[in-house]
Amino acid sequence: MTGTREPADGGDLRRRGFLRGAALGVGAVGAAAGGAVALTGAASAASAATPAPAPVDFHGPHQAGITQAVVPSTVFLSFDVTAADRPELTELLRAVTDRARFLTAGGTPAALGITDSPSDSGTLGPRVPADGLMATVGVGASLFDDRFGLADRKPLRLATMPAFPDDDLRPEWCHGDLSLQLSAPHPDTVLHALRDIARHTRGGMQVRWRLDGFTSPPRPSGTPRNHLGFKDGTANPDIADPAVADQLLWTGGGTSGGTGAGTSAGTGGEPSWTTGGSYQVVRLIRMLVEFWDRVSLTEQERMFGRARDTGAPLDGDHEFDTPRFAQDPMGDIIPLDSHIRVANPRTAQSDDSRILRRGYNYDLGMDTDGNLDMGLIFVCYQRDLERQFAAVQRRLSGEPLVDYVTPFGGGYFFALPGVRDQADWLGSGLLA
Repeated sequence: MTGTREPADGGDLRRRGFLRGAALGVGAVGAAAGGAVALTGAASAASAATPAPAPVDFHGPHQAGITQAVVPSTVFLSFDVTAADRPELTELLRAVTDRARFLTAGGTPAALGITDSPSDSGTLGPRVPADGLMATVGVGASLFDDRFGLADRKPLRLATMPAFPDDDLRPEWCHGDLSLQLSAPHPDTVLHALRDIARHTRGGMQVRWRLDGFTSPPRPSGTPRNHLGFKDGTANPDIADPAVADQLLWTGGGTSGGTGAGTSAGTGGEPSWTTGGSYQVVRLIRMLVEFWDRVSLTEQERMFGRARDTGAPLDGDHEFDTPRFAQDPMGDIIPLDSHIRVANPRTAQSDDSRILRRGYNYDLGMDTDGNLDMGLIFVCYQRDLERQFAAVQRRLSGEPLVDYVTPFGGGYFFALPGVRDQADWLGSGLLA
């Protein structure tokens, strides 16, 4: 649902008060995965049979949630920063870091006394399990206006997302100063983290838009499916190969970085602080499923260029087979305007424009006309917005699928470099 803007509160909710809760809310961080309370009997046996997901390391040269496998539950939010100046922006990003560090590790919330409100919502019980939670934070182009004196530190290729030819963008669902994605195996973990971060940053940022998503389990195997029934994300590059990741994913020269200080140019002309970050594109795409469900399976498969059941290209047998476009120059088997052929023609030029795609389904119920309102939260990461995402998007202009999908929101963001250690924080290089 779209975020609702509230008037500023007085007293204890004044701007500089939002960090107080962040400091007080940090309790003892649990070393054991999940941090579950001891159980007995049948409940204990059930717990032993289903181990809690291990914590995802919060520290490192890159943020979690980019290269890790897609997990079942997510929420994506865009925020307008309401901090008044650069010191308050610094406090805000430190507060987000402190909360994300605690929530992703798990632990016991601090006890504040019987006269104060609890330091935790309690929706996950008396001890917060890590539950594989990941938090990914990005900055939008609007953060680099004249409010905080950051104009000369803007990532080289960061801009406001344009409207592409087949878009129907709605302003209330677009852009923002900051992006935040929270992902975990269970929806209550995601919503608990969202409430916690919102509580501890009130006065520093305000929700601009929000959309909850989910990933279905592989059915029957392989890549999960979207609402159109097709596998989503089959042709991702192998970013486990450091050379591929450096070429396509990370800014500033690769995986050895971390947050740098200052504004001197790094690799490719980027400010040095961007090393270890990645450009993030978010596209909110409604799928007109009721119209799609009236299309023949043969036509659906020709629009995608893949078999729906297996995910294989129409000239192959298995999901991860490489389509042989050179052997089908006229598009007799895989149509020339099919999605997989237009998105990635498998040429030397298109090889350099590959993106790391992360897709999540969403369901908003019904629209005002009584039609099903569902679709895709498309998220992708790349080293160069223009060379990669924008180039792919231009190739997709006018493809047959545009009759069944409508991009209506999202934005361009820069996913910040990772947090190196306990003393570091998100955006430390940017605000140094």
